Amino acid sequence: MTAFALDYLNLAIRWFHLIVGIAWIGASFHFVWLDFSLRSRETMSKGVFGTSWMVHGGGFYHVEKYLVAPDTLPDDLHWFKWEAYLTFLTGFALLVVQYYWNASAFLVDPAVLPMTGGEAIIFSVLFLFGGWVIYDRLCRSPIGEHPGWLAVSVYLLIVGAAYLFTLVFSGRGAFIHTGAMVGTIMAANVFRVIIPNQKKITASLLRGEAPDPKLGKIGKQRSLHNNYLTLPVLLFMVSNHYPFLYSRPDSWLVVALVVLAGGMIRHFLNRVDAGDTPKSVAWALPLAAIALGLMVWWTAPASNTGGAKVSDAEVLAITQTHCIMCHQAKPTHDAFKGGEPPKGVMLDTIEGIRKNSAQILVQAVQGKAMPLGNETGITDDQRAKLGAWIAAQ
Repeated sequence: MTAFALDYLNLAIRWFHLIVGIAWIGASFHFVWLDFSLRSRETMSKGVFGTSWMVHGGGFYHVEKYLVAPDTLPDDLHWFKWEAYLTFLTGFALLVVQYYWNASAFLVDPAVLPMTGGEAIIFSVLFLFGGWVIYDRLCRSPIGEHPGWLAVSVYLLIVGAAYLFTLVFSGRGAFIHTGAMVGTIMAANVFRVIIPNQKKITASLLRGEAPDPKLGKIGKQRSLHNNYLTLPVLLFMVSNHYPFLYSRPDSWLVVALVVLAGGMIRHFLNRVDAGDTPKSVAWALPLAAIALGLMVWWTAPASNTGGAKVSDAEVLAITQTHCIMCHQAKPTHDAFKGGEPPKGVMLDTIEGIRKNSAQILVQAVQGKAMPLGNETGITDDQRAKLGAWIAAQ
């Protein structure tokens, strides 16, 4: 497959992934809000737990939540599941096209762990599956009966997995796998727990039997987990555009701060939706702000302006050795052969280097994301020379 065709396949899958992902997140946010907004009214239909009144698009909506089955159910009963399923399937397809297709470049960093692209793919699949298994076991264990302890355990699972990924994959690969693992957990919650439990509850109600209350409790627990994990996973999934997030070997600390900040923001919004006063849960916002502030401080780049003056010839020699297999008019790297240089960046001349110096500074000097997987073995001294040259321009 040519690089051009692969780029279009990547774009098509990414577009579809965004569409279904937005639908899933929107449904998740809406139903959690709806559940919190339910109120008991003086007049309600038989079996109704609570109702919610909404206005949107010039019309009014009246929603009722039944704890027992109504006398009749329409044929067009809507199940909200395909948004989650398609988000996972397109996300995994994107992982294949973007990362597995050229795993040796996008997932492997010989300085972290020497391995082949095939071995990296095997690790990837095992980690995604293993993350769900451990999470599910935690939820089903006695810890699952205590929401606070379970939340801490899931938090430690995500941070621990992020640490493990930094020992196996490149910085870019480690960060994206944190998001992919969390996304897998969220989709599996829908596929393996929420929808099956809801089907059992519905079947019991239609038979006129009292459903097992544990089924609803478990489903709501997993749905709430998905809601709290949404904000962090969104950042993880766009992290490949921001190398400062994963350029340090201890980027798992960034993961810890992102999950904390996202969870606190979501908690504030959820509790306000549930009727708590903003003042009573305002403590969550400063905590989120502190976490985000620490993340900014931790990822701030070091200065690269020191050292002796670097000549144009030295800089050109560095790019000729480490960059132009991708960044020239006709790339020779397997990932881009037959296509255009990534983002149209060409670094085979001093003019091209000068023109793209800002990106070089972010991607190669400060972020250390380039060259991909550091296949060419660029040294920190060479990165520093690039930084010093750019600073002198």
